[in-house]
Amino acid sequence: MLTIAYLGNGKSTNRYHLPFSRRLPDKINVKKIYSPSAPIWKTFDEIEYTDQLSDLWNDPEIQLVVITTPSQFHAEYAKLALENGKNVLVEKPFAETSKEAKELFDLAAEKGLFIQCYQNRRFDSDFLTVQKVIESGKLGDILEVEMHYDYFRPEIPEGTKEFSVANSYLYGHACHTVDQVLSYFGEPDDIHYDVRQLLGTGRMNDYFDLDFYYGRMKVSIKSSYFRIKERPSFVVYGKKGMFVKQTKDRQEEHLKMFYMPENADFGIDQPEHYGVLTYIDEEGTYHEEKVVSEVGDYRRVYEGIYETLINGAEKIVKDEETLLQMKILETGIQQIEEAKTAFEN
Repeated sequence: MLTIAYLGNGKSTNRYHLPFSRRLPDKINVKKIYSPSAPIWKTFDEIEYTDQLSDLWNDPEIQLVVITTPSQFHAEYAKLALENGKNVLVEKPFAETSKEAKELFDLAAEKGLFIQCYQNRRFDSDFLTVQKVIESGKLGDILEVEMHYDYFRPEIPEGTKEFSVANSYLYGHACHTVDQVLSYFGEPDDIHYDVRQLLGTGRMNDYFDLDFYYGRMKVSIKSSYFRIKERPSFVVYGKKGMFVKQTKDRQEEHLKMFYMPENADFGIDQPEHYGVLTYIDEEGTYHEEKVVSEVGDYRRVYEGIYETLINGAEKIVKDEETLLQMKILETGIQQIEEAKTAFEN
């Protein structure tokens, strides 16, 4: 068994972690949850809730501490956990700078401990389905991939009057799609950045459009808070055709409805959610067909961590992938700082 504790007891812990870690009772034992305030989410009888951080550090049974605090505290608490001899899983974004991230990996290596970023979106249904389509070869050589992560939530940027790196749209949401790009396509040859504050200088970063270049292939990630109709989650163009996946992975949709993973159809696409593959085959015949979606499952993050810590398997999220992601986020957000300097001058 891998015995773990959560440092933080908000939405992240209760929506994106506990529903999955608790579904692995033969591998994961959730022993404690720390929060300085009384729990407002559903509590579980088998878990000890505490407002004393020392209860995590002084418990020799706890092998892994999961950091689920607000973003600006991720690096601080991850360092504290390592200094107290605990392996660490850190919610995304991993840190605010690549320097902070490197210091955490170096400290973990010095102490012989594990630290990894929580990248659950690698196990989104839509992303897994796109991989299946690409690997089928039906599209031929891939020329372009578009990945959209859109919302219509104007009240968020409109209600935010100051710019913050940790709470920027780039750091809060590109951390999903940048990781997907790096995990599947690897390190790009070049990146073009377009990171904006649609409401003006000094306001929230609420838009980004990043192009990753791999030889002749381009992979774009595009997101905005002002999309009243979402663009397709994925569009893949190849020499022989295209694939369009309109809808996102449904795990988050169900979690927001408190429809939990113990339900057999949790997160499962219905036929109306399936993507459409259009291509010309080797005989010149035109095809247009729905592709049954792969099943997304965020439990796979915890299964991977279990295999690493208990059985010595390789990390599922490599240190170099997290460091590269941090450098990309850091570079992109510099556009905001440069715009501010230009405005002030």
